[in-house]
Amino acid sequence: MGHFLPITLEEVKRLGWPQVDVVLVTGDAYVDHPSFGTAVIGRTLEAAGYHVAIIPQPNWRDDLRDFRKFGRPRLFFGVTSGAMDSMVNHYTAARRLRHDDAYTPGGEAGFRPDRATYVYARILKQIYPDVPVVMAGIEASMRRLAHYDYWDDKLFPSILMDTPADLLNYGMGEKTTLKIARLLDEGKGIAACRELPQVAYKVRRDEVGDKSGSIELHSFEECQKSKRMEAENYHIIERESNKIEASRLLQAHGDSYVVVNPPEPPMTTEEIDASFDLPYLRLPHPKYKKRGPIPAFEMIKNSVNIHRGCFGGCSFCTISAHQGKQIASRSERSIMAEVELLTRQEYFHGVITDLGGPSANMYRMGGKDKTLCQRCARYSCIQPTMCKNLDGDHRPLVALYRKAAGVAGVKHIYIGSGIRCDLFTKDNYGWEYFGEVVRHHVSGRLKVAPEHTSAAVLKLMRKPTFELFRETKQRFDEICRQAGLRYQLIPYFISSHPGCRLQDMAELAVQMQRMGYRLEQIQDFTPTPMTLSTEMYYTGINPETMEPVYVARHPNEKKEQNMLFFYYKREMQPKIRQALRNAHLERYIKMLKL
Repeated sequence: MGHFLPITLEEVKRLGWPQVDVVLVTGDAYVDHPSFGTAVIGRTLEAAGYHVAIIPQPNWRDDLRDFRKFGRPRLFFGVTSGAMDSMVNHYTAARRLRHDDAYTPGGEAGFRPDRATYVYARILKQIYPDVPVVMAGIEASMRRLAHYDYWDDKLFPSILMDTPADLLNYGMGEKTTLKIARLLDEGKGIAACRELPQVAYKVRRDEVGDKSGSIELHSFEECQKSKRMEAENYHIIERESNKIEASRLLQAHGDSYVVVNPPEPPMTTEEIDASFDLPYLRLPHPKYKKRGPIPAFEMIKNSVNIHRGCFGGCSFCTISAHQGKQIASRSERSIMAEVELLTRQEYFHGVITDLGGPSANMYRMGGKDKTLCQRCARYSCIQPTMCKNLDGDHRPLVALYRKAAGVAGVKHIYIGSGIRCDLFTKDNYGWEYFGEVVRHHVSGRLKVAPEHTSAAVLKLMRKPTFELFRETKQRFDEICRQAGLRYQLIPYFISSHPGCRLQDMAELAVQMQRMGYRLEQIQDFTPTPMTLSTEMYYTGINPETMEPVYVARHPNEKKEQNMLFFYYKREMQPKIRQALRNAHLERYIKMLKL
């Protein structure tokens, strides 16, 4: 058996290292598994010959001894809030404090600060002012430029302006992190890393150099004064993030510039295989045994990720902004090797809970003519219409499921990732794939995400019309009838999304009542940095069209919208009736039989 990356000085000494090259500081507990970013970066650096130690969930309230335990790393500190944005981790859509943390042993809350990346970077620079600090992860990535912060309800500057960090490595960071380590190892200094793709940094205005080929956004100060300018900025940022060959972005903040270099090219199959083939132990560090299980690990420990990226383009999602629009698929060899490795784990009892990715059914999909993809800036390959250049063949995925199901020790394979039914056409075997999933890979309930019933709201969400859900349910019910299965199709919905009014939620409730649903999978919209939906929420403008958008901002209004999900609960009905009367929507009281 291999070793965990060290999280204590005793482990470093046992490994016989004279010094640690890179120290990774994270808001999560350390789980050595390819679904946890800190483990991925640590193992990538280790495979290149570097000595990597991890400081998981350091105490930021005491004398800061956790930050000092490995001393000064030879190359740099890497900092991340963890697999989740720390503010989303801590607060509900109503800005109420959560009382659990899925990335902490026992699910216990309180082991990371608000805005963890900011806090960790400041502490490290305070203790080690001359050691480079590189920020990474979802929290830093989505805050690399000026952005709206829902929790303080105001526009924030780039995270680079609010922390003393030297560099920001955005997106999926294996390739860039390794390049940073090599440049620093060669003695070239952190300034040399500013030439790398997929990094962002700050410089004085007189240091920015040649601006040709770059796009200069409206300054932070201009955006503070004008929400229209912020919306215009977002349109450019999203367009460039969707390109394979993007432009460098510049944004002035006072007497400084934040510079965002274009991303790395999409990972090849060989590159993503190399990342997943690293010697992960697929377990939490043994230090946590007495503190209880880590819920996030328990959820994914029996699953296998088969690709990265998403070309769905949903307005409220950060996947494409972080992982990229292009799909990077693992080889069948690499996936099957992980399936076989999973069957040898003590905790595996024959059931693979998911064989998927950001979306269940985008494996090995992409442009037929790659040269057209090189020039494309569309936010989605399937919305508002299917791209004619998209190869959406589902047969490789069906073949993969069947091959994985034949591995000794595998009893069942369930598909836990969300299925994109708007990918199905009569020519790409999508509905045949759907039948295969329903008959063989559903544990009793299949979740899909129509998100809403209103055509206007769905258009702003960049989702297909509700008619697709009706068709999906009809096909689902027919497959179950023919196969003698008593399965359920469970829809997922969002309230209070920009464009959504109380009437839209009342219509949704009527539709659900007519279809016999009592909803469980629901969520109130939470604005998170760097999504189209968040920009609409903050600016009241659709950055695509620059037209005004209605936004439910007041907490009471958001609460009223959310209540309509529970039209069937007797204790909620008096409040729902009152809300509908106040909005002059009495007709829905009768329609919902309240």
